This record gives sequence, structure tokens and C-alpha cells, in this order.
Amino acid sequence: MGWWYAHCIGETPMSSRRDDVLARFQRVRERSLSLAAPLSAEDAQVQPMPDASPTKWHLAHTSWFFETFVLVPLGERPIDPSFAFLFNSYYEAKGARVERARRGLLTRPDLKTVLAYRAEIDQRVAHALVENRLGREALEVIDLGIAHEEQHQELMLTDAKYVLGTQPLQPAYRTDLEAARSGTAAPSNWVDFEGGIVEIGARAGELAFDCERPRHRVLVEPYRLATRPLCNGEVLAFIDDGGYDEASLWLSDGWATIQLEGWRAPLYWEERDGVWFQYTLGGVREVDPAETACHLSYYEADAIARWSCARLPTEAEWEHAASGVAIEGHFADDDRLHPRAADRDGLRQLFGDVWEWTQSAYAPYPGFRPLPGALGEYNGKFMSSQLVLRGGSCLTPRGHVRASYRNFFPPSARWQMTGVRLAADGGLS
Repeated sequence: MGWWYAHCIGETPMSSRRDDVLARFQRVRERSLSLAAPLSAEDAQVQPMPDASPTKWHLAHTSWFFETFVLVPLGERPIDPSFAFLFNSYYEAKGARVERARRGLLTRPDLKTVLAYRAEIDQRVAHALVENRLGREALEVIDLGIAHEEQHQELMLTDAKYVLGTQPLQPAYRTDLEAARSGTAAPSNWVDFEGGIVEIGARAGELAFDCERPRHRVLVEPYRLATRPLCNGEVLAFIDDGGYDEASLWLSDGWATIQLEGWRAPLYWEERDGVWFQYTLGGVREVDPAETACHLSYYEADAIARWSCARLPTEAEWEHAASGVAIEGHFADDDRLHPRAADRDGLRQLFGDVWEWTQSAYAPYPGFRPLPGALGEYNGKFMSSQLVLRGGSCLTPRGHVRASYRNFFPPSARWQMTGVRLAADGGLS
């Protein structure tokens, strides 16, 4: 997750800059603790699949990040040298580490020790800020660490959902989450875009990850974009029409995957006596046809698009359409933790509710250069066998995303809040 500024902050007084960083640092660290609070120590230990890390590990890893990239460069000694092996994620430059799929086997240190480690890191970073021991470059690293922790906050929720939703009793993460049915979804219509030579990528002076740069020109043919993402009712229609049984709708890898995994519906869906239910962070509920559909893999998104006589948008089309739209939507801060239905016509829900699959491979932009050193490992080395998603979800912290933001997952991934917005070539009816 290399972080690259165009130094628009140079005119900000350092005292104000430090105060702002400290306030945001403390907020993000407190929020992680609040997200972990509903979970037991046993919940926080479990790793039911390699992609879903234990909550305890998330809490420790984000603390290790600040210790490694902020405090150690100041000359401070690591609190426990073994934590570098236990809680490094994939930074080769920082040495050996526990294999990702084995994070759930780390019964020691226990959760109490991890929380104490976290509190100590918080205190040390705060003292370094108050004592004016951090220059502009170090403040930028803290900015990166804040964004990094926001990403892990979303992962904490999706990973905890997988932990609880795959258990026999399917207990709720929280029992106070909104459960009201949504009524009827707004109609899905088309919005036409002329295309042309357009610019995509983060602008100079904007906070952005290195994979969002450099800003560059692309040729976009005329296209159409659906006014909203697909709702559960449309996925139910795909299921009822035999969509999971029709090989002609699926990419070869997708067809092989659904046969191997036995997929017959989105993740967390289960049919009981002809009625579909789904597991949510608020527990098991009947599927609401009006709600925005989630937990769909790229393979499912592509197949549903074919069934709909449409396609998925490219990331350039998506960003071009989103560039003139206010970054407003339903995010984690709204504390529903589940997608809403589109309640109005017009181009809606580009931000929030669900990450939207694009048909674009996660590849470097022309002129892409990763940052030097260990922080440069975050994005560039993953530009293989991944697809780009855009827009954020109902589990994304508000303010974390922007029109140029590029998320990425392999095409089989569906434990994230991933959904589908249809596209078509311009001029099609």
C-alpha cells in the first residue's frame, strides 16, 4: 500500500499538522477496538480459511505496522522482537514471518497481551507526536498507517462474518443491527456516456495509493451504465432461471469453480423449504429482494451480466462515470453493516453499499513506479491474477474511498461485500 503525496500539505503549519494526525490516529485506533469488542477471545482467534485472518492478528499487525515504520526509525527498540515474525504480513524486506494460512494457530501471545501491546504502541506514537519528534515524512507514514488500519477494519468485519457465518449456530456479531425490510428497489435504468479521451487516476495533490498513479489518458468508447447495482431479486431471478446450471453463461474457470465448490447461490445464502435466507452480521434473516446483492464473486458477476444481456464495466468507464458524483453513500459509519436498497432513480450507490466488480485486470498504470523500500511492496507485487473493484462498501469507513481508488481481489473471492453494476456498449437498447 505505498502512499504517494504530491506535497500540497507543505503550507500547513507543522503544529496544526501534528494535531490533526494525532486526532485521526487516536480515532482510528479506538474504532478498531470497538469493532473487536463484540467478539469473544475465542472468536478473535479463529481462522476458518486462509484469506480470513483472526481479529487478534489484525489488532496486532496494525500495531506492528506503526512500531516498525514509525517508532523503530526514531531509534526506539521493539517491544518484543518476536512480534516481527508473528505479525509481519508480507513485507519481504522486514524478514521472515508466519505463513498467512497459519495465523489462526498463534494461540500465543493471547488477546490480553496483544491489547496491551496495542496500548503501548498507541502511547508511544502519541508521545512522539506531542514531543515534536516526527518530521513531515514520518507524518506521511502515519497517514499511510491510518489508511492501512481502515482497510484492516473492513477486513475485521468481513473476516469476523466468515468466522461466525460458517459456524453451525451462525451467531450474530451484533444483535442490535437494523433488520427492517427495504420494500421495493428503485428501477434499474441506463445512463449514457459519450466516452472519448478521458483522464483517470489520482490527481496531483490528492492523497492516494501508488497504484492510483500516475493520472493518465485512456480512450473510452461510448457506453452505458446501470443506475444502480443489482438487487437480490435480480439474483433470485438468475437462480430461478437455472443460471448456476447453464455452462454457456460462465467463464471456463468460473464454471470449474462452481462445480468444485458446489455454489448454487451467493455466499451465506441458504434455501429452507423454498424460502431463501442469508447470514448477516445481525444474524440469519430472510433474503430481502430489494436489497443490493452482495457476496458475489467475479465469476458470478460476469455470469449474471451475460444472463442480463449486458457486461461488467471497465474500471476506466466506472471512474469516468464516478468522477462527477459526490462521494456520498452508505458506509460503515452508518452502522447498519449490510447493504441497503436503492431508493431513488438516477445514478445511485456508486460509493458505499457494495464493492463493484469491473472487468479490468489489476495492472500497473502507464508510468507506475512503486515506492522504494518495504512500503513499496504493498501494491505492485500483487498486480497479477486479480480484478479491480471500485466504490467501497457498507463496511468501508466513510472518507476512505475516492473515485480513483482501486481495490482488487482474485475472481473467486466472495467473502467481501462485492456486488454487480451492469454496463453495455453505447447505443444498445
